[in-house]
Amino acid sequence: MGPPMDLAVAPPQVSGSPVIGLALGSGAARGWAHLGVLRALAAEGVEPQIICGCSIGAFVGAAAATGDLAKLVDWAESLKWPDVVALLDVSLRSGLIKGERLIQFFERKFTDRDFASLPIRFACVATELQSGREIWLHQGSVAEAVRASIALPGLMTPVMREGRLLVDGGLVNPVPVSLCRAMGADIVIAVDLGSDMVGKAWRRRGSEPPLPPEETEAGWGDRLLARFGLGGSAEPAAPADALPSLVSVLSSSINIMQVRIARSRLAGEPADVLISPRVGQLGLMDYHRAAEAIAEGEAAVGRIRPLLRYVLGRADETDA
Repeated sequence: MGPPMDLAVAPPQVSGSPVIGLALGSGAARGWAHLGVLRALAAEGVEPQIICGCSIGAFVGAAAATGDLAKLVDWAESLKWPDVVALLDVSLRSGLIKGERLIQFFERKFTDRDFASLPIRFACVATELQSGREIWLHQGSVAEAVRASIALPGLMTPVMREGRLLVDGGLVNPVPVSLCRAMGADIVIAVDLGSDMVGKAWRRRGSEPPLPPEETEAGWGDRLLARFGLGGSAEPAAPADALPSLVSVLSSSINIMQVRIARSRLAGEPADVLISPRVGQLGLMDYHRAAEAIAEGEAAVGRIRPLLRYVLGRADETDA
């Protein structure tokens, strides 16, 4: 799919050093790994001039571009499961969650800005529901653009913006390398959260402590549906080999779709450095497990450090 020319972004002016762009991919709660990636890149002295995000990558990227990254890390690490539930405003119109509480919270904690006023150039990806077109958002309210980019179909309600009905950008461009290139990045560092996502939730993890039932994807999904008398917690427990819950089927299907699309897009539009945190063990709504995701994001940068330094012309550097 070619770029949406009516939303094309003018490249920055050329300077002596290469322009570094950072493409942060989609992945729901797994996206807290982006925080670890950004922390590790900063420790390496990598300061991107351009940040592009999709879905949770847009959420984290907006915080980084506005200078609120440390505040977001503190908030994410403090989240408990009841805090996650408190941000869910239930709806059955076009999605299980309206998303208004989440964005209102974002605007209270992280001051909304206009794209033009950001210290770091930022843009995010959404999908036009009526046509399936990829839409690049880089003007107006950052919070409104992020809300459109995170509108995961079936989970969060779509957003009407400038006459377009928009949903999650992960449907068309889960890791927006192409947007970074269009904005003028010479070197693109991409973060793909889907490297081990497909099938991980179905494999037994004997070494991991079990989560309370209400904190699993099936658990929180059933609780949301039960509010409308659509089954869930009031029903007797199903046998272990029974069919999975509606939410498990939905989330796993979305995972498969986004992984396949991401691999296809990255093959045609490769990043210079691809960072792949191994976060498949985290569920769609495991936002309360930020510490685990952040640690893996830092570890993923460590695994790719030699290539990162080579691409940036720092191959002679050694670990202290």
